[in-house]
Amino acid sequence: MTLHRPSAAAPRPLALSRWLLAVAALVFIMVVVGGITRLTESGLSITQWKPITGAIPPLTHAQWMDAFRLYQQIPEYREINRGMSLSDFQFIFFWEWLHRLLGRLIGLAFALPFAWFACTRAIPAGYGPRLVALLALGGFQGAIGWWMVTSGLSVRTDVSHYRLAVHLLTALFIIGGLVWTALDLIALDHSRAAPARLVPLSLAALAILFVQLLFGAFTAGLNAGYVSSTWPLMNDHVVPEGIGWLGSLWATVSNDPYLVHFIHRWWAWVAAAALILLARRARARGQRAASIAINAALGTQIVLGIATVISGIALPLAVLHQAVGALLVAAAAWGAHGVGARSAR
Repeated sequence: MTLHRPSAAAPRPLALSRWLLAVAALVFIMVVVGGITRLTESGLSITQWKPITGAIPPLTHAQWMDAFRLYQQIPEYREINRGMSLSDFQFIFFWEWLHRLLGRLIGLAFALPFAWFACTRAIPAGYGPRLVALLALGGFQGAIGWWMVTSGLSVRTDVSHYRLAVHLLTALFIIGGLVWTALDLIALDHSRAAPARLVPLSLAALAILFVQLLFGAFTAGLNAGYVSSTWPLMNDHVVPEGIGWLGSLWATVSNDPYLVHFIHRWWAWVAAAALILLARRARARGQRAASIAINAALGTQIVLGIATVISGIALPLAVLHQAVGALLVAAAAWGAHGVGARSAR
């Protein structure tokens, strides 16, 4: 009788790529919900970090009152929301709870399939460390979120805009990393190609985009969008009145709401030029779809940015502005990957 040995497990790069893109979609949803949480001033409504039991919201009136009493002890309630009703508190609590719940869901959506792919030896050689790094970064993002929240629980009435920027930019970096890794896996499945490289043009375009995103986060954290509701001039001036020296160049550039808004408004055109060049190079490399994605997201983002300003920061427009910003990051990662794609082995 002939004994047949079971076939060796084979890598499944296409399955992994689909999983990573699904996780990227979840992170995108979380970024959108995070924008709503920020714009509705909901981020400080949950004053404790309970990674496991915190997944269950208050279920009884007594539990809701306990959560409300904790919120009433922080400066945001005492100085801004004193007299808030329980129903109003439940509204802001919902958005922060949903934001944290999505974080837990993303952790499970990454960790459990990753463990399965690892146990079945479906991960191609060389990709295990990269996936571990993405998982670790996702876990670290949860700690960053709580670090951000703690900045608004004792002295301030809001969170530190520096910590908010770290939290948002880390989420966007995770989206870019997931998209890039998924594209590498797709290329591996289709043509046995080596991982793409980050070429100088792509690195420059992404660095310029990073600066724009950083000042976008500062604009959000400082509520700097409210200092002017006119475009292209800011309150009838190219350089707005009201900019004050805050002791050092960095302190002024990163803390003065007028200057932060001004930089975010006009650096956008530098970022647009860099991304258009990236899109053109991607198209020249045969990546037409990536080029279209960059140009479409970029044009939409510019229109939304202007509309958000002149609307006085209307919540739906501001949320869409953040959402399309995340899509622009994904499109830029796609284009940069296409520019740096290498030939099949």
